[in-house]
Amino acid sequence: MKLLIVTQAVDTEDSALGFFVRWVEEFAKHVESIEVICLKEGKHDSLPVNVRVHSLGKENPPRFARRLRYAIRFKLLAWRLRHDYDAVFVHMNPEYVVIGGALWRMLGKRIGLWYVHKSVDMKLRIAAFFADDIFTASPEGFRLATPKLHVVGHGIDTAAFHASVRSLGTPLRIVSVGRITPIKNLDTLIEAVALLNAEGVAATATLIGAPTNTSDEAYQASLKQLAAERGVSEQIIFAGSVPYAQMPDQYRHFDISVNLAPTGGLDKAVLESMAAGLLVFASNRGFSDLFGPHASALLFPERDAAACAAGIAALARDPEGAARVRTDLQQRVETMSVQALIPRLLTFYEAGR
Repeated sequence: MKLLIVTQAVDTEDSALGFFVRWVEEFAKHVESIEVICLKEGKHDSLPVNVRVHSLGKENPPRFARRLRYAIRFKLLAWRLRHDYDAVFVHMNPEYVVIGGALWRMLGKRIGLWYVHKSVDMKLRIAAFFADDIFTASPEGFRLATPKLHVVGHGIDTAAFHASVRSLGTPLRIVSVGRITPIKNLDTLIEAVALLNAEGVAATATLIGAPTNTSDEAYQASLKQLAAERGVSEQIIFAGSVPYAQMPDQYRHFDISVNLAPTGGLDKAVLESMAAGLLVFASNRGFSDLFGPHASALLFPERDAAACAAGIAALARDPEGAARVRTDLQQRVETMSVQALIPRLLTFYEAGR
């Protein structure tokens, strides 16, 4: 099979999308050749020789009518490369299926869309119409009812993130990874850290991620103000964004990972934390099955700082129990490895040929 992959970025140093280079590498092991169309091209030294990357030029953006120019470039590339691919895999950007869907249907290319988000809009509905297969990580990650949907789990490089389970530190070193934005509910984490320290459980929290627009910047400012008001300014560290290639080493500096996003798709930061041997707490009920027998201890209601703090404190006071949970989580996340995911995705393409 010759595959066209469409994604936002091919760049190991991209803090949000650096992981996708590893996906492309794994796809390349199982197909004849890959053409990648991306919005932005960066560092990707590890890609094999059967992969070619074509950028739409966001790294050198035009001044005017950017989206229109990107759309035109995309359609021209999809047409020019038409003899170099048999099927299409679009990652997290339904608009590319909207733009290219009719062309791909006309050319007889099988279309697969990967989408993990609770948001449903007209773009997604149109993309779902054109797509032959829709892939998501969990039932909560795709909110449109369609017989085209396949719940396939996620794909992280568990080997790269794997680390030995260590004793919990004093103070507890908590990390939260992701963009600084209101939907991440990071104010709840600050409140939880304040409660922990007030109860005699020393803890710090490092926020790895950055705001991406003025609204997010205002939210970050409000978080710093909240930390000051709760007397934990020194315990809350804003680390900014970190290149994805450095994240395996980053996780090794922490004991606990907290993810406060609402129920939706499976956030890969949680999966990476599990692989790294961290104790993981989340408010996303989509992790219930993956957490298994530990779900009641590790899941807490959305925006409930007291429940978050209580869960952390309970396991912090039971270090042997915490170690058992961490070891089991590390084993359970192996089902979400990229090495397992990619062959699983390709079976649907093969079945449709």
